[in-house]
Amino acid sequence: MRFVSAAIFCLFSLPVAAECVGTNLIAEMPVETQARIDEAVAAVPFHRGNLWRATKDDAEIVLVGTYHFADFRHDAMMQRLAGALDDAALLYVEAGPEQEAQLTEALQNDPELMFDSNGPTLPERLTEDEWQRLSTAIEARGVPAIIASRMRPWYIALLVGISPCMMQRMTEKGDPGGLDRMLTARAEELDIPVRPLEPWDTVFSIFEDLTPDQEEDMIRANLPAAEYADDYAATLTEAYFDADVWRIWEFARFDAYETSGLPHEIVDEQMDLARAMLMDRRNQSWIEPLTTGAFEAAEDGKGIVAGFGALHLPGQQGVLQLLKDDGWELERLDG
Repeated sequence: MRFVSAAIFCLFSLPVAAECVGTNLIAEMPVETQARIDEAVAAVPFHRGNLWRATKDDAEIVLVGTYHFADFRHDAMMQRLAGALDDAALLYVEAGPEQEAQLTEALQNDPELMFDSNGPTLPERLTEDEWQRLSTAIEARGVPAIIASRMRPWYIALLVGISPCMMQRMTEKGDPGGLDRMLTARAEELDIPVRPLEPWDTVFSIFEDLTPDQEEDMIRANLPAAEYADDYAATLTEAYFDADVWRIWEFARFDAYETSGLPHEIVDEQMDLARAMLMDRRNQSWIEPLTTGAFEAAEDGKGIVAGFGALHLPGQQGVLQLLKDDGWELERLDG
């Protein structure tokens, strides 16, 4: 489920962007497949645009779809957001500094969050060929196979979606964070309160209802991408900075049709499940805090800014459509 890494982490950093090179895989696809991707993307509401304004009565929300790795091109977006941030009463992000600290502490204190010490190991759950491919991929990312064998499947699926080059650069130089971190840092400079859209442990609750078969299929579907993760990252990066992020979602679907070895209906089932878990349910839960915060800020003549992963913006259950359904007027600001 290579698209999971795009939806959850979108892990990019400036050293990575400068030193890890990949090919845009969409451009390498047959023209007929590209046309099918275009058709699928066109049917999705608000599929283009990373920067929007939502207004209702006197309330205003400036919404920016973020990219969680650093990149020098974020500077242009920060310049566009300068006025909105200067005048904002609040900044909403998926997880603020306090939530990140809570997550780090929890992982240090409770290894069971990432490891399953009681159930069958991954070599026991996968075929021999699948485990060999997985162990090769995970060791290339700096994780010994013996340790990976006890990791929770969803976490393994995420890890193999990150290129070895990226992992190495982050290990060597650290992860300076992406647009989310830049927004938070600027808000702190301006003494603007930063509020989280969800609890620190959301990432764990997302996957807790998966069946064993669904967990294993996550790994199987993501294995082909492990061999060209640099290219996948480049593809995602270009789609994001072209303000066309939903294209990466549909690309993942058609790529999985060709490379995962799974029937199309299973791929579609996984895509639907992932969208529901990773985006739809979370989007729905964000509307209340966003709108409440905006109306409270309006009482003081201010607006709010909200920054979260760009894949949360488009779609029938995307944040933009949900706001529209609630009577908010929407204006694209980066078009």
